[in-house]
Amino acid sequence: MANRDYVRRGKGSKKPARKKTSRRKPWRSGLLAILLAGTFGYGLYTLNNDPEPKAPAPKPVVKPKPKPQPKPSVKKVIPPPPEEKWDYVESLPKREVEVKAKEQVVSDIPYIMQCGAYKTQSQADTRKLDIAFQGISSKIRKKEDSSWYRVVLGPYKFKRDAERDKHKLQLAKIEPCAIWKERP
Repeated sequence: MANRDYVRRGKGSKKPARKKTSRRKPWRSGLLAILLAGTFGYGLYTLNNDPEPKAPAPKPVVKPKPKPQPKPSVKKVIPPPPEEKWDYVESLPKREVEVKAKEQVVSDIPYIMQCGAYKTQSQADTRKLDIAFQGISSKIRKKEDSSWYRVVLGPYKFKRDAERDKHKLQLAKIEPCAIWKERP
C-alpha cells in the first residue's frame, strides 16, 4: 500500500452543485403578447363603430338689408408732390476732402519678423519655401551658440510694412510670426 495514487485520493465523490438558472416561461410572454394585441384590436373596433356626430341643423337664412347707396362725393384734386431740390448732388463733386496722415516714426533700429525656429535645417527650408510661395523673401539664420535655425523676414524700416507681410502670411495660414526690433 505504499504505492498509493495521491491524485485519485484527493478526488471526492461529491458532485458540484448546480447553479440555479431562472428560465423564462415562454407561455407568459406569449400570453402577454396576445393580450396586448386583443386590447389594441378592441380599441380599433370601438373607434370604428362610434356613430358619426350629428350634422348641425341649418340656420335660417336672413336676407341682408339693402345698403343705402352712398352719395356721390366730389373728388378732390390732389396737388402734385413738391419737387425737392437737394444741394448735395451739386456740391459734393466740387468739394475736396483733406486727410492728414500721421507721420510715421522712423526708428534707428530696423524691425524684423521671425516666423519660426526649428531644430533641423530641412524644417526651416520648408517654412522658407511656404513663405516664398506668398511672394515674400526670407532668410534662415543659425545662432552660433545653439542648434536652432530661425526663419527671419526683413529688415523693415517701418513696423507697418512688417505688419502688412504678417497679415499676408496669416491669410495663408503661416503663423505664428513675431515682430520685434533687430538686436545689433
